[in-house]
Amino acid sequence: MKIEENFIRQSITLAQQARERGNHPFGALLVVDDRVVLTAENTVNSEKNPTCHAETNLVQKAIRELKPSNISTATLYTSCEPCPMCAGAIYWAGIRKVVYALANDELAKIAGDVLGISCRDIFARASEKVEVAGPFLFEEARKVHEGFWG
Repeated sequence: MKIEENFIRQSITLAQQARERGNHPFGALLVVDDRVVLTAENTVNSEKNPTCHAETNLVQKAIRELKPSNISTATLYTSCEPCPMCAGAIYWAGIRKVVYALANDELAKIAGDVLGISCRDIFARASEKVEVAGPFLFEEARKVHEGFWG
């Protein structure tokens, strides 16, 4: 899988924007043919909905706006390793490549351990293969979380 650091950095920038809007600091984007086609931020607080993670918001956009053939060839870049809920949404949407910056175990050291299971473990049980790469640029991704989690 081809890894583009600029896409990872864009997901971290989206996470910072989410934080500035009063939401949890997570961002994600979808890349097709080396081009960003969709972006999303975490909107848990602004939407008053605990399922509005950056990745689930991105999946919702993708299934509304893209053809299944584009989704299946896309790579999802995210500022943090997808949680179990997001991993399920990613899988059921048909996305088969995920690249993340900050690993769940590192986030747990900052925010506390909640559903601390790796997306790799979830995807390993799936009937179709999902490629996962990460962590990358985790120091940059961690900075977005500093001071947020109390």
